[in-house]
Amino acid sequence: MAQLSDRAMLEKLKRFDTPSITNVVATYPGKLLCLGLYEPWRQNWYTNTSVHCIYPELGPIVGYAVTIVFALPNPRFQRLSFDDVVDALGKSKKPAIVVIKQDFPQEMQSKVGLAGGQMTTLFKACGAIGVVTNGPSRDVDEIRPMKFQYMMSGVTPGHGEMAISAVNVPVSVAGMDVAPGEIIHMDENGACKFPADRLADVCKNVDAFKKEEDEQVKAINSAKTLEEIKAAFSGKKIK
Repeated sequence: MAQLSDRAMLEKLKRFDTPSITNVVATYPGKLLCLGLYEPWRQNWYTNTSVHCIYPELGPIVGYAVTIVFALPNPRFQRLSFDDVVDALGKSKKPAIVVIKQDFPQEMQSKVGLAGGQMTTLFKACGAIGVVTNGPSRDVDEIRPMKFQYMMSGVTPGHGEMAISAVNVPVSVAGMDVAPGEIIHMDENGACKFPADRLADVCKNVDAFKKEEDEQVKAINSAKTLEEIKAAFSGKKIK
């Protein structure tokens, strides 16, 4: 059987929730179907509780990371603009997911309503389908009809002057370390990442992993005794 195209594999992964993807990527290193791409506790490959999904009704999305760092303006560094963001998105494989590090002083961090309707319109026009960011944003009512996903810390209505300090550099956002070009999978459970060159492996193993889980759930539900429940949960065949 011919291997699916990268685009077809991304579409396939949209049928699975993010925890199912993490199971294959690194969560269960003792299982044969887990790729063990990261040490699950000590490496930062998925988001923490500091962010949440704004439009859970959109379901899972998956795409290639393009990273941006926003900060307070620095009069000695004015080299970057949204033209550089457009260029980075233009060069990225599609669909893209924008990973924004909000690098603001702690006293401002929770007040930066950064990516509103205008910025989202720009991202979407350049082939992006979602944003993961460690701070808040705004215009959630304006963005909702765009079918564009956001994972962020919350919502706030305003912001002050800010500037782009880096584009397509490695960033750490909400406990997840992301390099440009890595694949992001996200839904209402959070986001995780994995190297783009392991897309085919993740796509292959997630089917078998999910099948094993479904069979275990079926065995538990059909068990008649406590011993049968224990056996089903441990993966043993019920005699």
